[in-house]
Amino acid sequence: MRRPRLVTLTTDIGAAYAAQMKAVLAHADPPLTVVDLAHDLIPHAIGEAAFLVRAMAAGFPAGTVHVVVVDPGVGGRRAALAIATKDGSRLVGPDNGVLLPLADALGGGRAYRLRAAASRVGRTFDGRDLFAPAALRLAQGTAPARLGEPIAPRRFRLPTASRSAHGARGEVLHRDRFGNLISNVPSDWVPPGVRRLSFRLNDRARRQVPFARSYEELGRRRLGVLSSSFGLLEVAVGEGDAARRLGAAVGDRLTLTWSRRV
Repeated sequence: MRRPRLVTLTTDIGAAYAAQMKAVLAHADPPLTVVDLAHDLIPHAIGEAAFLVRAMAAGFPAGTVHVVVVDPGVGGRRAALAIATKDGSRLVGPDNGVLLPLADALGGGRAYRLRAAASRVGRTFDGRDLFAPAALRLAQGTAPARLGEPIAPRRFRLPTASRSAHGARGEVLHRDRFGNLISNVPSDWVPPGVRRLSFRLNDRARRQVPFARSYEELGRRRLGVLSSSFGLLEVAVGEGDAARRLGAAVGDRLTLTWSRRV
């Protein structure tokens, strides 16, 4: 028996609205396996969502259908997309950039502009009225080309960090639920043996802090920098909230300096 096709859902719309999308997917025969990745993303935060979707979804088996609804332009001029990636996966969501980092991680692919559904109710819930029906058809084997015409999607790339001999410049990509500030600076840029470094957010005062291997090593209520589970440097407070302590937010510039003399 063929394994049921996987469909993942990632949104900023909350569980109640997401349930209406799942009701559409529940009509599949044979049934689909639907996996909720997140429905509590920061509303309208396209860049942060793109970063998280890439991290959450890239590890799923080839051929998975990934639906993403972070769509402040819903019902407007932005296109609705289905992207067929080179590994056989299908991505469904708005043409606002949120799908592109994941598409690139899966090898790139071809995009199609979804046709408006005859059953669309108003213009404010394409997650239910357009994206979920498209995902259902794709999961059941419909070719993306049958759902719309080819389109060149809006280009979007997550910001990248730059490095120097003794440091790096980047920015905060994500504030997680613990208040940890996840940057775009790769952890492996820090040379072996560094145990302290300094960082500065935007144009604020520079802070010298530990470069810790774990939250336990950092210590309760201590501010420091760690290698996050994303493989990127994060600013954290042990059993605390770094974002709140520092008054920091996604998009803040982050300058780091490391040296055994720091």
